[in-house]
Amino acid sequence: MDFWPYVVVILSSYAAGSIPFALWITRWKAGIDVRQAGSGHVGATNAMRAAGWWAGILVMVLDLSKGFLALQITRALSLSPLMLGLSAALVVIGHCWPFLANFRGGMGMAAGGGALLAVWPLGFVLAIGLGAMMQLVIRHSARGNVATALMLTPLWIAFGASEQMIAVSIGAGLIVALRSSSDWNRTYQELWFDRSEPDQGS
Repeated sequence: MDFWPYVVVILSSYAAGSIPFALWITRWKAGIDVRQAGSGHVGATNAMRAAGWWAGILVMVLDLSKGFLALQITRALSLSPLMLGLSAALVVIGHCWPFLANFRGGMGMAAGGGALLAVWPLGFVLAIGLGAMMQLVIRHSARGNVATALMLTPLWIAFGASEQMIAVSIGAGLIVALRSSSDWNRTYQELWFDRSEPDQGS
C-alpha cells in the first residue's frame, strides 16, 4: 500500500492549520502580540479586538482558507471518509495548537468552518446559522461553540449529508468542542455575547 498520500494529508493538514495569521497580522497592523491582548487566543475575534475590524476580517478569511485548502488537498488524493475526517481534525488541531506560535492558538471555529465549506457549502451555511443561534441562546462564546460543534453532525445528517461530509463534521466538531470546553467557565469581558451586566450602583 502506498502510504505517502496519507503522510501528505497528515503533515499538510496540521501545517496549514498551524499558520498563525492572527499573530502575524496583528503584529503587522498594530505592533501587538495578539497572545498578550484580550482573550489571548490567536484567532479572528481577538485580532479584531487588538487591531480593528479589517484585521479581524482578514484573519477570518485566511483562517477559513487554510481549512478549505487542507480538505481540498485530501479530496484531490481521493482518500477515504476516514482520512477526510482526520484531515479536518488535524487542521483544527493545528489552529488550536500551532507549532509556529508555541502551541498557543485559537478556538478552531474558522479553520473548521473552512473544512466544512470544502466538502459542503450548504452545510457550511447551516453551521453558521446553528452557531449564531447557539451564541444568542447560550450567550457565552465557549459554551456556544461546544453546543454548535456537538449538534452539527446530527443537523447535517438531517439535511442528507453524505458519509464523507459526516466524517468531516465529526472530525472538526470534536476538536472544536474539546478546545472550547477548556474555556467553559471563563468570563470574557471583551466579547459581545459574554459581557457581564453593568453594575447598577456605578
